[in-house]
Amino acid sequence: MRRAKTRFVCQNCGYETPRWMGRCPECNEWNTLVEEVEARPQGHSTSLSRSGATGKPVAISAVEAAAEPRLPGGIDEFDRVLGGGVVPGSLVLVGGDPGIGKSTLLLQLSRHIAETAGRVLYVSGEESVRQVRLRADRLGALNERLFIMSETELEQVAGAIAELSPKLCVIDSIQTVYRSDIQSAPGSVSQVRESAAELMRLAKTLGVPIFIVGHVTKSGDLAGPRVLEHIVDTVLYLEGERHHRYRILRAAKNRFGSTNEIGVFRMEENGLSEVPNPSEAFLAERPTGAAGSVIFAGVEGTRPLLVEVQALVAATTFPAPRRMAAGVDYNRLVLLLAVLEKRVGLDLSTRDVYVKVSGGTRVDEPAGDLAIVTAVASSLRNDPVPERMVIIGEVGLAGEVRAASSLKERLTEAARLGFTEALVPAGNLRPARGPSGLPPELRITGVATVAEAVRVALENGRVVGRR
Repeated sequence: MRRAKTRFVCQNCGYETPRWMGRCPECNEWNTLVEEVEARPQGHSTSLSRSGATGKPVAISAVEAAAEPRLPGGIDEFDRVLGGGVVPGSLVLVGGDPGIGKSTLLLQLSRHIAETAGRVLYVSGEESVRQVRLRADRLGALNERLFIMSETELEQVAGAIAELSPKLCVIDSIQTVYRSDIQSAPGSVSQVRESAAELMRLAKTLGVPIFIVGHVTKSGDLAGPRVLEHIVDTVLYLEGERHHRYRILRAAKNRFGSTNEIGVFRMEENGLSEVPNPSEAFLAERPTGAAGSVIFAGVEGTRPLLVEVQALVAATTFPAPRRMAAGVDYNRLVLLLAVLEKRVGLDLSTRDVYVKVSGGTRVDEPAGDLAIVTAVASSLRNDPVPERMVIIGEVGLAGEVRAASSLKERLTEAARLGFTEALVPAGNLRPARGPSGLPPELRITGVATVAEAVRVALENGRVVGRR
């Protein structure tokens, strides 16, 4: 009898080796290599009718450039992130922290597809059908064309999909699904990889869009092998603090649309509701006349988004001052503080600095640098920035302020919300590259250096305060 081959696979990064080692040479983590028995190769068909595979090379100019048909999900914010709706035959991975609302969002999507398009199959490997029914009662998602089953064996799930021919299938979650021909526990690297590959084959051959829920690690990354994100068509992350009302759906990968779009939701008793005007929602509770509060006009995909950046500078009681960041990358904050000390002359070596983005959102784009440094300078000097001013610009290590993209869209959104002043990079206002059609109701000031930006913002704040 032929002996089955074994291998050792790292549960953290997916590294494979024929022998056991105490420390993974790829991710340097200890005791993460687990012995697994290699599955015998299955005779999978490579002819995927839905993906347009022909088996022969063809000229790219001869391929029909037809737009992908889409199913509207009934949730505009969700459709925006997907690129216009659900693509038949796509495999979508949805990740997020426990309790953030992944199952709630997908059950709401299932309800709308069942009402408008046809049958939907919801497969739960973590909850019983009774538990899913209770959530559906709370969300108002009861529908005769919404079918649920509690199953973890992939062969049974595949049989149900083939028999039901649904318009949508949800697998909650991929870490609970297993293939019986693989001798390893559900959630292991081999099980997750092979199960995802089989679901991709089902989606492409049957033309059924499949949404799978994925667990995340303590660092916020999707659990399982990295190849899982390469297999699927789209990777969505549902972000937000569990104690905050707002949730942000962000696309980290999308073969059928932009990867920069976000959708904003509000958690309520009857599920997740859309926030059509997130800028106004994020600024609703902004304090008036507070030092360290700055409004940044950002862009997420095609949507301009205004958020509040708050900074607090206080005398330290520790030998080394503390730096804390929420919604801003910590290393980026440290870099900007060094620029403030060197190029502006602000003494931060004996003060703690805390920076936070309100509403549970994040500021990741470089154009938010100037808002961060201005908020820190405002808190240090206890001088407020003008209440109706927005600040945009990237900061370089030499203290220069670099141009930002999509300036017209940012300022148009600011003017719509009633802002009257804007502090922008001087490079954006040069005749050779300056955008046309800027809002005339905004008083726009161009700055070339961080020192100039801090001086203009805080001097204007004092003038406004005396009025």
